[in-house]
Amino acid sequence: MTTAITRTVKVAAGEVAANTRRGGDIRVTLSPRTVACTSGFGGVMSLEAGDFITEHYHPYSEEFLHVVTGRLEMTLDGEKIALGPGDSLYVPIGVRHRLVNAGESTATCAFHLSPLAPRPDLGHVDTEEAQSPELENPQVGGAP
Repeated sequence: MTTAITRTVKVAAGEVAANTRRGGDIRVTLSPRTVACTSGFGGVMSLEAGDFITEHYHPYSEEFLHVVTGRLEMTLDGEKIALGPGDSLYVPIGVRHRLVNAGESTATCAFHLSPLAPRPDLGHVDTEEAQSPELENPQVGGAP
C-alpha cells in the first residue's frame, strides 16, 4: 500500500525530466510519482515556434490547458481553436487533440489531467506517430 504524502510538496519543473517524445518540452511536475497524489496530474509545457505535440487522446481523463505566453492552435476532433496568453481550454475525455505553436516565439502553458487512468499505460492513446518514437514513454512525473 502506498502511503499518501500529508504535507505540502513543492516540485520545480527543472527537477523532472522533459518528455519530448511527442514534441515540445512537457514536464509533469505534480503526479502520483512526484507527490503521491491520487486524483490527477499536471505540469508545464513549452513549444518553440513551429513545434507541435502530436495528435492523441485520453480515454480516462479530461485535460485542462492554460496558456501563459505565446500563440497556440489546438485542433480538437478536426476543429481548430486559436489560443493566446490568458486563454484556457477544456479537452473532454476521448477527444482527439493536437497542439501547435502558431506564433513566432516560445509558447508556454500549464496543464492538468483528471481523473487518473487505471494504469499509466492506459492514459494516453497516440493517433499520430510520435515525433521521436525511439524515446521511451516516461512514467507520469517524468523519466527517472
